[in-house]
Amino acid sequence: MTNHLHPKTMMNEDELKNRLIQEVDMMSINQLNELGNRAVKMGLIVGHGYRGGKYEILRKGEALMMTPQEAQSYLENLIKEIGG
Repeated sequence: MTNHLHPKTMMNEDELKNRLIQEVDMMSINQLNELGNRAVKMGLIVGHGYRGGKYEILRKGEALMMTPQEAQSYLENLIKEIGG
């Protein structure tokens, strides 16, 4: 038996994939934001946030620019090493 999918069904599958990707991205952004807020509350950094497509972490008079993945690792390690 051949599977004849209607083009609209295929579009819905693509839309679903895109929504799932967006939700995963949003969860990552939320997790990074929570890590940044925790580091601020602990006094480890002064501020954090997205700027120009990178993630900026403000610490001791310096602005560190990195990818969101690098920022997450940096903040996790900082919290473990200094705040842990």
